[in-house]
Amino acid sequence: MPQNPLDNNRVYLCGKVATPLNFSHESFGEKFFTFKLEVPRLSQQKDVLLVTISERLLINVNLDEGSLIEVIGQFRSYNNPSNVGNRLILTIFARDIKNVETIDPTRNINEIFLNGYVCKKPQYRTTPLGREITDILLAVNRLYGKSDYIPCIAWGRNAKYASTFQIGDNIKVWGRVQSRDYQKRLETGEVETRTAYEVSIFKLEKVENEQQKS
Repeated sequence: MPQNPLDNNRVYLCGKVATPLNFSHESFGEKFFTFKLEVPRLSQQKDVLLVTISERLLINVNLDEGSLIEVIGQFRSYNNPSNVGNRLILTIFARDIKNVETIDPTRNINEIFLNGYVCKKPQYRTTPLGREITDILLAVNRLYGKSDYIPCIAWGRNAKYASTFQIGDNIKVWGRVQSRDYQKRLETGEVETRTAYEVSIFKLEKVENEQQKS
């Protein structure tokens, strides 16, 4: 049975609005805006994630800086039309949004599910402290024949398992969306701080091919 693209990519976040609304683009007469959302972790750190929202969802919702909100949406990727910054822009595309009174960081306030296809050979490595990590680039089908390309990171035994995946394998992952700052040395020699967005995987499974089941 064909997958419903709306079910392939689901995100739930709860956090604090960190920046004002900024006009992003207009598509078929519909305006879209972006803002950054701070989502706390249990470790007292926080992820600062880019959210894209339609003007049609701005009715009866307060997105002033410091407002607390819940967001339901999808993790989307877009090609950066400029040569400045990351080549791939990653953002949470809001499908529903509402204000909340409080945030309970002991709850799961940052969760994502993806069902996609490995589109680049997984990169397995170990840290200087011996921790195992595998980077996966997942292509997730979207409506109208489009796809989102989502970088994911598996850890520990999941990393070793993910290192066996082949290009084209159908994978399901559960995890959280995280932000990570890193240093990029430019051609001028200057060092610029940039932010990477990715999925930190808690659980993953390889989807058995339907032909292999019959």
